[in-house]
Amino acid sequence: MRKSLSIVGAAIIVLGVGLCAVAWAQPDDEPMSELRFVVLKDYNGKPVRNAAVVLHPIRKGKQTKGGLELKTDNDGRTNIDGIPYGPLRVQVLAPGFQTFGQDYKIDKPELEITVKLKRPGEQYSAGDQAGTNKTDDNSQPEQKPHQ
Repeated sequence: MRKSLSIVGAAIIVLGVGLCAVAWAQPDDEPMSELRFVVLKDYNGKPVRNAAVVLHPIRKGKQTKGGLELKTDNDGRTNIDGIPYGPLRVQVLAPGFQTFGQDYKIDKPELEITVKLKRPGEQYSAGDQAGTNKTDDNSQPEQKPHQ
């Protein structure tokens, strides 16, 4: 038990040092923004709790490796301060919903982004065609009259 706690503690320290290094790598005069996110269900407007909001900076037109993950609270909200101005890719993931992804231009000291997650659409495997009837091995496909 103590060994697991010490491993977790060490991981937190390493993560904290890494975040400090990233913060120090930013120029002092570069403008920063506070971002607020609200994640809602598209069909009824209720909050989505514990959704993952993943932030990926974009440099030279490409998404940088790594990223920062935030989790929404019971009200579907999360926020972060100290995000540098520039392009940012935002992804939102939550079980039972379609993944959301969009690029934003961060150019204000404060920005609130509202994301409405949709239910998953009908899925097809590579061999299926949209609109065809799926059958199991023991049944015959439904016959439609010819007109």
